[in-house]
Amino acid sequence: MSRRSRDRRGAAGAGADRYPRTARVNEVLREVVADELERLGDEDGRLRLTTVTGVHTAPDLRHAVVFLDSLSEARRAGLDGQRVHLQAAIARQVRLKRTPRLSFEADPAVASGERVESVLRGLHHREPHPAAPDEEDHDG
Repeated sequence: MSRRSRDRRGAAGAGADRYPRTARVNEVLREVVADELERLGDEDGRLRLTTVTGVHTAPDLRHAVVFLDSLSEARRAGLDGQRVHLQAAIARQVRLKRTPRLSFEADPAVASGERVESVLRGLHHREPHPAAPDEEDHDG
């Protein structure tokens, strides 16, 4: 084995250790689904401005949960209607042992972030409380 081929394999192996296969698959699926949803949004208004925040694929690749910024009933119906189309796009564009069955969920991190932002906004707009008597400065 030449040094050159050994170096390539070592570099690829080191990169793969730091970025596991499922993480790479999740990212590729996120990109494919996001691109397809952008195209489908032109045809189906329920899917407009849909942001795919992440994908979690089962280790056996049979199922994948697509996380979205929000998931109204109308959007869920649109996604359920386009599930087969999205899976077919994955099958065409990504070389995998099997194409995962997609399910869709609202990203809990987005909801948590909105709650934190709301609390921070409330704190920012709250009037400052007068200092308690024992907290006032006493000179001498």
